[in-house]
Amino acid sequence: MTIEKTVNGNCAVLSLNGWMDTENAPKLAAAVDELGPEIESLVLDMSGLEYTSSAGIRQIVASYKRMNGALTLKNVSPLVRDVLGEMGLDKKLHIES
Repeated sequence: MTIEKTVNGNCAVLSLNGWMDTENAPKLAAAVDELGPEIESLVLDMSGLEYTSSAGIRQIVASYKRMNGALTLKNVSPLVRDVLGEMGLDKKLHIES
């Protein structure tokens, strides 16, 4: 998985590409940890994310907690959206098409 970061003022956008599995999920944690205190909101652009395992879901939830809820998921594939829905996270997380 690769992650591209863009910062717009106090908002960071992390574009995820590839597979977020047990091996790659820690990359998301590292990218979120690198964000400075000036970042008040985070967008995960998932248009290039082909797959996520439970390890990836854990990192998304950890990112939500790290950002005190100021997390938006964009361009979520139907497969990933279904997984989030099955876990009830679609009601907790802000998901945009």
